[in-house]
Amino acid sequence: MGVFDKLFGGGKKVSKETLETRGEHMPDLKIPVDEKFTIYFKKNGGKFIYCEDDIEISQALQNIISENNWQQHFFYTLDPRLESRFASEKIGFTQNRKESDIFFTTCEHLVAHNGSILVCSNQIREKKLDELPSNLIVFATTSQLVDSISEALKVIKEKYKKNIPNNITTLKHFQPTPENKNDFLSYGSASKNVYLLLLEDY
Repeated sequence: MGVFDKLFGGGKKVSKETLETRGEHMPDLKIPVDEKFTIYFKKNGGKFIYCEDDIEISQALQNIISENNWQQHFFYTLDPRLESRFASEKIGFTQNRKESDIFFTTCEHLVAHNGSILVCSNQIREKKLDELPSNLIVFATTSQLVDSISEALKVIKEKYKKNIPNNITTLKHFQPTPENKNDFLSYGSASKNVYLLLLEDY
């Protein structure tokens, strides 16, 4: 069974042709949230790696490092939890942007509606997306999948209550594209080379 069979549960697939013939303003495809996210995330140009456990996460991360010859590169991160979780991976971490062209981060949510990654000050502090390195590795879990941005914002409001984080934005420009120029949540964004490590946690 392939990775996507495991993720989608062997359900009915939606063909690439179906996606490409649908107009921009047509209703959403009636498919599971995880499948919809993967389709649009890959359509945006993101690189998606689904992992069932921490062993597969470790293997996938090492494969990314090897594929890009990043063995001698620092990983820039603003989330100390990542440094703790991946301390055994022989990765050099830095909080100095000038020392790295790789940003390693978590996220708040994965938005299926447009295949975007929603982040906030918990991940990027007060930085704009165009201030981050061009290479991003995002570590997320399947429980962070939501159907829409409005659903993501609702969950954030319920989770943080009176301490709602600021600088909420979506990352979805994984390749040069003229689309979404008027999307206020993507203001200041720039095209990124994005790897998503998605851990099954249901």
